[in-house]
Amino acid sequence: MEQGYSGKAYRWNREKYSSKRRFIDIWSFVLTFMFKIWRYNKNWSYPGGVTEAKQAARRKAQAIWVRNTFLDLGPTFIKVGQLFSTRADIFPSEYVEELSKLQDRVPAFSYEQVETILEQELGKKIPQLFQSFEPVPLAAASLGQVHKAILHSGESVVVKVQRPGLKRLFEIDLQILKGIARYFQSHPKWGQGRDWMGIYEECCRILWEEIDYLNEGRNADTFRRNFRSFNWVKVPRVYWRYATSRIITLEYVPGIKVSQYEALEAAGVDRKMIARYGAQAYLHQLLNNGFFHADPHPGNLAVSPDGALIFYDFGMMGRIKANVREGLMETLFGLAQKDGDRVVQSLINLGAIQPVEDMGPVRRSVQYMLDNFMDKPFEAQSVAAISEDLYEIAYNQPFRFPATFTFVMRAFSTLEGVGKGLDPEFNFMEVAQPYAMELMTNNSGLEGNSILNELSRQAVQVSNTALGLPRRLEDTLDKLERGDIRMRVRSLETERLLRRQSNIQMGMSYALIISGLTISATILLVNDFIWLAVVLGSIAAVISVTLIRLISRLDRFDHKY
Repeated sequence: MEQGYSGKAYRWNREKYSSKRRFIDIWSFVLTFMFKIWRYNKNWSYPGGVTEAKQAARRKAQAIWVRNTFLDLGPTFIKVGQLFSTRADIFPSEYVEELSKLQDRVPAFSYEQVETILEQELGKKIPQLFQSFEPVPLAAASLGQVHKAILHSGESVVVKVQRPGLKRLFEIDLQILKGIARYFQSHPKWGQGRDWMGIYEECCRILWEEIDYLNEGRNADTFRRNFRSFNWVKVPRVYWRYATSRIITLEYVPGIKVSQYEALEAAGVDRKMIARYGAQAYLHQLLNNGFFHADPHPGNLAVSPDGALIFYDFGMMGRIKANVREGLMETLFGLAQKDGDRVVQSLINLGAIQPVEDMGPVRRSVQYMLDNFMDKPFEAQSVAAISEDLYEIAYNQPFRFPATFTFVMRAFSTLEGVGKGLDPEFNFMEVAQPYAMELMTNNSGLEGNSILNELSRQAVQVSNTALGLPRRLEDTLDKLERGDIRMRVRSLETERLLRRQSNIQMGMSYALIISGLTISATILLVNDFIWLAVVLGSIAAVISVTLIRLISRLDRFDHKY
């Protein structure tokens, strides 16, 4: 067990670990987390008074605690945490940042278990399948571990074996998580505007896909075909004779990890070129194929001795449909023109924003970002900065970034970090500029000038609006006559006065209760009913504190307005 983990770490890996014990562990985490959130909003829980810095520090500490607890709870929660790190519309930036650091650091399982699984899945013993098989794994992760082997034909391969009991663990955990999702969905505060059951179903789909190694093999084959004309990209070949839903055998393609800078220097690799290769390969996946690696962290990227970029691990892949790319083009035009209304409408069409009655705050947030963060040249922008700004806007707004969108943004940010590690002068947006310009030109609809095409499109839109205006006016008048149109007017001053009057009435009620309790306690004390008098006096004292806090809040409210 790694140093620094609690005594509960890896308890899920025990052979006789019960579903009841698992239920207690998971709900203990949920209830503790809810208590921490409740305490976060209480001013009295901050020694010396609440400040923005203290709240930020507590959010950071809570996020670290969640990440460490997810590691303790095992594979299901490690993967759920990694998925949650893409949901900046639900969690504050501190949680997104910490959950994105989740890595599969779990102990390897025994060689005897590997032998058993291989024989069960492939129907033969290891000596019949391989010329040699290394008992010590090259790497161990939450879902499985990798062993190096040599086939009887002499080819070097790596064999990825799924962790024993993983499906059973997933079944137990997902059943418990379903109950948790239902609880949050019906919660009066946390359930509003959140599709927790939808998030649960999305997590289930991704988790079951990732532990299906046949699906990973198909992904690897597709990815390899997409790069068959690129000699600077290498993708391991799948050996389908040695593949099942729990085992996958891949070509052994050794390389130096992109984060091992000294080793790359010693091998004579051009680090600047590798940084550009990484960006170009990812842009090709997104813009040309619509099929991309959703988890391109340094552990899944390496460099071959001849300077080619190697991709590993194809369990988590993303797809972008053609209509989504068209929607993204509309968003790009809106960004280029700094047109907040157009950006908002395109994001609604993409499903990234949930329409609400009052879209004013959302439009103002988007326009504020366009006016203040998009004033730099395209090549001077930072992907990490842009995604951070988007996440800040998304939190507590009706934004619902699809998983595909957030996977792309996270992958962009990761690749930018990898690129800057390889080359301090690397800029992802500079590499992306020609791709973006080509995409905007190709999608302009005609082969002529893209600006003229856009002007033509807008002219058609204006003419359609003008022709449809009489009909819309007639429909509006009909609705007015039928009484189908409702008008909602807000008066902030009236609302403030009503809220103040409500608080005053509540304060008067508290005062009457305190008076009644005080008189009753005095009468009881005079008649030697001391304990009853103390009880009533204590209740009166508690209500008095509440009354004082209400009066102070009224005073602060008056000063605020």
